[in-house]
Amino acid sequence: MLRLNFRDHGGTHALNRELFHSCRLPEVVGAVARVQALYPDHRLLLAGFSLGGNFCLRVGATARAAGIRIARIVAVCPVLDPATTLDALERGPAIYRRYFLFKWRRSLRLKQAAWPDHYDFGELIHDPSLTAMTERMVLKYTDYPDLAHYLRGYSITEGVLESLDAPAHLITSTDDPMILVRDLARVARPDSLEVTVTPRGGHCGYMDAIGGPSWIDRLIVEEFDRA
Repeated sequence: MLRLNFRDHGGTHALNRELFHSCRLPEVVGAVARVQALYPDHRLLLAGFSLGGNFCLRVGATARAAGIRIARIVAVCPVLDPATTLDALERGPAIYRRYFLFKWRRSLRLKQAAWPDHYDFGELIHDPSLTAMTERMVLKYTDYPDLAHYLRGYSITEGVLESLDAPAHLITSTDDPMILVRDLARVARPDSLEVTVTPRGGHCGYMDAIGGPSWIDRLIVEEFDRA
């Protein structure tokens, strides 16, 4: 089993000068292709949660063109429409917004420390909201003309998943405060895609009991064993 860290995740801030953002799909596709090349006799199975699930499904949608053979994908509470998720984070329970602000600001400080001659995130770090931070990041550090184009860049709604031919299972819940289940109506449904919507689970919760283990982990293992 291999865990793939996006750039600027898992202590990788010093490895790449450029900043992580959610539209950096080609380098993730390249990494998955490299893993398959290194282990050609092994089945390639992908699992991801939240943004990781979003990336897994987008990798699956581009797999054929990239020459990647995927045996199974499981995406748990994947980001469907980033614009919806960003709005939900801003309007929803403050605990989620504060959590993401804390983690992102910490990541930016680590990036700045690793590349002090290239980055000064002073104004970005002190923006009052996720939306303001994201917009400033997009305009200064990406080629996208505005926030809306950037958010559409990693959405998996509309026809994005039409090219998905690897068997995939998308699991989400009706009470997820960040990934609104209504957006599923705008997700393409190729024959390869199975969708499960649970009444409870929150965002990647799915615990057997409060503070207990997660049944979703066992489900992923079972699906991979059957793949």
